[in-house]
Amino acid sequence: MSWTPELGLILLLAIPFGGSLGVLALSRWANLREAATLLSGVLLLANVTALVMAVDGGARPTLTLMHVAGGMSLNFSLEPLGAVFAALASALWLINSVYSIGYMRGNKAKNQTRFYLSFTIAIAAAMGVAASGNMFTLFVFYEALTLSTYPLVTHNGDEKARRGGRIYLTILMGTSIGLFLPAVIATQVLAGSTDFIPGGLLAGNVTTGLASILLILYVFGIGKAAIMPVQNWLPNAMVAPTPVSAFLHAVAVVKAGVFTMLKMSVYIFGLDFMRTIPAAHWLAWIAAISIVLASLIALSKDNLKERLAYSTISQLSYITLGAMIATPLAALGAAVHIIMHAWGKITLFMCAGAIYTARHITDVSGMKGLGKSMPWVFGAFLVASLSIIGLPPLAGAWPKLMLMMGSTDPINRVFIGALVISSLLNVVYLLPIPINAFFGKPPSKPANPPTAPRLTVLPPLITAIGTIVLFFAIGPILDFLRPVFESGGTP
Repeated sequence: MSWTPELGLILLLAIPFGGSLGVLALSRWANLREAATLLSGVLLLANVTALVMAVDGGARPTLTLMHVAGGMSLNFSLEPLGAVFAALASALWLINSVYSIGYMRGNKAKNQTRFYLSFTIAIAAAMGVAASGNMFTLFVFYEALTLSTYPLVTHNGDEKARRGGRIYLTILMGTSIGLFLPAVIATQVLAGSTDFIPGGLLAGNVTTGLASILLILYVFGIGKAAIMPVQNWLPNAMVAPTPVSAFLHAVAVVKAGVFTMLKMSVYIFGLDFMRTIPAAHWLAWIAAISIVLASLIALSKDNLKERLAYSTISQLSYITLGAMIATPLAALGAAVHIIMHAWGKITLFMCAGAIYTARHITDVSGMKGLGKSMPWVFGAFLVASLSIIGLPPLAGAWPKLMLMMGSTDPINRVFIGALVISSLLNVVYLLPIPINAFFGKPPSKPANPPTAPRLTVLPPLITAIGTIVLFFAIGPILDFLRPVFESGGTP
């Protein structure tokens, strides 16, 4: 059987599910179990690469899995925005899988079979989100992603992990069932469909007042986007092992949230209609407040993972802001930010895990002087920090510039100030970490300082280099994504 784009859609789910069966079957042999994880990662990335090339060539593969009551259906359809999310998640999942082997072995973690099994199921759910052809299908896989990552959040099994897991599940399931699902059902009733339509499904079908109500339901119902005040699940999920934190922040969960936010704004409402909806403007204000306030909270956190968690809340709100401003350039900048932030943030989390594995240090105040014995780790941390700040020639510079340029209308100019303030706060809460690590004096110096396992050092080096490469690869990325956001979107 020759490969076709339609077969590629099936393989998006089949490959990681096959990997999960391999993990279970080989659970008694650690090396083979981990080989099954890596093999499924390689095969998935190869399949996604072929799909991206097909979409770039004009293909729009579509596949209906089943029809559901009420005219809804489980449907796959891949367009450029979904293809980019699938490529991002599959590439970073493979890198994170390599990192996970070093981290889990280095920390002699328990229940590793369950850990790798949950990872493969979660990436399958993320692929389902990426390839969803309508909002109903996206909702189904969005929920599957929440449920499959819950065991990862609670992996350590202690009371702190269980409490973090309860908060994680309560907020994400509560917002999605209480707000997101009613919005999906209302869309079906009002428009007769939940399909992703260029120019927007609801445009011309609802008044701006009713659209405001629906938009509020969607924005706060998409809890994985972590806009305030539904962000508390994210810092509480930091009780998970660091590979899980990296997965939550960069590979799947929060990126699924902001991806859904963009799909909703572009294909359910439509950018032109979005700009006429009264609620969109004050929701943009909430996003801007989230950007600044989360950055201020990050400043107060000494625990490195907590600081990075609040940084992510701030950075995610960039994407929500772009979706609410809804100019083509701002929305395009939001899409680019999904990519660029992911490569920078996964680097920071993997560095945090490498530091913990080597020294069991979690607080920023305890990292002074560590750069001398861990230069590669803190060097990668420095590069990723500069990318998050938005300094050229690093990947994070492009989306911030595009968001600012897309906010030049008089009604939106105030949001440029929020972006500038956030970048300055990024400098304050990120750069002192590598600077103190390289130039600070450690409180004590062990005779033979332990080093991090190589598999926890190599992956963040790769992703740090990726933040440089992506800066220069912006042309092809924009060419690939631009049709989605111009003239109402061409899928």
